[in-house]
Amino acid sequence: MTVIATLELRLRSDRLDDAPTVLEEVLAETRAFPGNHGVEVLTDVEDPTHVTALERWESLEHDDAYRTWRAGDGQRPALAALLAAAPVLTRWSTSG
Repeated sequence: MTVIATLELRLRSDRLDDAPTVLEEVLAETRAFPGNHGVEVLTDVEDPTHVTALERWESLEHDDAYRTWRAGDGQRPALAALLAAAPVLTRWSTSG
């Protein structure tokens, strides 16, 4: 079953200039992770500190493996330094 994950981020306004470089590095790793079928970044047109990563995963197990890796060896302090609040993860199943 394909899984869509949305990761809602609230960025610090004083770190917006750093965000594109850090996000590109993090997302390159995400895109290369086994089972990832792509990631898009959505930025709120009225609030550039509100960003959502839209991720497509081959299965829930692939997404679980990624989250485990990201919480361990895949941690990126540079990303954490950009955040004004804890990220909000929602995972969706697809139908039809």
